[in-house]
Amino acid sequence: MGIKNVDMTGKQVMVTGCTAGLGRAGAIKLAEMGATISVACRNRSKGEKLIAEIKRKTGRDDCCLYVGDMASLADIRAIAASFNEKALPLDVLFNNAGVVMQERTTTQDGFETTFGVNHLGYFLLTVLLMESLKRAPAARVVCTASDAYKFAGGRLNFDDLQCEGKYTTFGAYGSSKLANILFARELAKRIANTNITVNAFHPGMVGSDFAKNNGFIGRIAMTLIKPIARSTLKGAETGIYLCTSKDVEGKTGGYYYNCAPNPTRGDAVNDDDAKQLFDVSEKLVGASLD
Repeated sequence: MGIKNVDMTGKQVMVTGCTAGLGRAGAIKLAEMGATISVACRNRSKGEKLIAEIKRKTGRDDCCLYVGDMASLADIRAIAASFNEKALPLDVLFNNAGVVMQERTTTQDGFETTFGVNHLGYFLLTVLLMESLKRAPAARVVCTASDAYKFAGGRLNFDDLQCEGKYTTFGAYGSSKLANILFARELAKRIANTNITVNAFHPGMVGSDFAKNNGFIGRIAMTLIKPIARSTLKGAETGIYLCTSKDVEGKTGGYYYNCAPNPTRGDAVNDDDAKQLFDVSEKLVGASLD
């Protein structure tokens, strides 16, 4: 199933992590469908280049740039505040920013970086933009997750979400992707009586710059898989589908791959864990839906 060219004219769409990889491909494709794109990224120069590329390809100059690091709670708050000030409806929030770290590091707020960016970044931005999402007739939250959630080794370890006791690259990344799926599942329940749906998806193995921040090993690994990996547009395809397709109108709390529901195993459909993660996340970032 390929991407259908849905008319997104007049729709406000925010995409995070969109200056490279599947986020960039998704932002460009959504703009080509007519959406007004809000680019949320940490590098101003790269953001401006993306906006210039969108203008060159579409002839449209209505993109907005929001500069901030998803590893910083203060930056996320600033991005959300800047958008909310406009009192616009937010039709789609495409949470895509993510990292994988070879060694354990922490954000300026003291969170393990993988968990801080990949989960808490999604969580806080979504919560803070909730009122703007509610202004849209039928808003959608889309989260880039991954089948790497299976690397978590089972259920989330709530006694060590920050990987202080034990850190492995794949374990931390897998836990963050499991958190993405559980977040979408629980958020869908908590906003069930609103106009907003939320879903997560697996992009597949994508040939991009992802993980190349991890020195020589990261660069070599991504270079080696590129010949057999999906293109960035193919990786973005299911995310674009969830952002636009009429097939998923009103459908929420799901996990998708290749533009279709994708069965998950027990640890990714654990409602108790989903609720606990949501409650813990509210306390960690100091923000809630209430």
